[in-house]
Amino acid sequence: MQTIKCVVVGDGAVGKTCLLISYTTNKFPSEYVPTVFDNYAVTVMIGGEPYTLGLFDTAGQEDYDRLRPLSYPQTDVFLVCFSVVSPSSFENVKEKWVPEITHHCPKTPFLLVGTQIDLRDDPSTIEKLAKNKQKPITPETAEKLARDLKAVKYVECSALTQVTFPQKYTERSHTHTHTHTHTAKIKGKK
Repeated sequence: MQTIKCVVVGDGAVGKTCLLISYTTNKFPSEYVPTVFDNYAVTVMIGGEPYTLGLFDTAGQEDYDRLRPLSYPQTDVFLVCFSVVSPSSFENVKEKWVPEITHHCPKTPFLLVGTQIDLRDDPSTIEKLAKNKQKPITPETAEKLARDLKAVKYVECSALTQVTFPQKYTERSHTHTHTHTHTAKIKGKK
């Protein structure tokens, strides 16, 4: 069985681990435990063939900036995550995360993933943001950033409500990667 390596990056506390746990176990974790490094595996069908989707969860905290890139080699696709109710995490997509992954893996495709969409309409969350003259990130704003940064796609999810990144987006990214790799081998580049 072939394996697809998917590395998840983004600021700490944006919901990366919850997303992965929810996706792989259908359960929402009850407490926040910062991740240093963890991985999960799930079998997916792509074009009628079974694949192991290896999901690598990374630490978003600055303390791990030197350690995190050790998980990047041989990555097939990145998920660059931000919380739709954290404007600073959205800003860090273009200021930190995309530059980091493109520095280490310049040809690896990525999806931009907006997490915690269940909080976008939450009154207390909106009130907290308003106190700082901020608003939740709209899908349109995120889609524009995804286009500007040349992401494969922008998707939104909520680990709490189980609205998660659909398998078809991972499939599409893998197909993009496979086509690129095949083309590079034909041209003698890989």
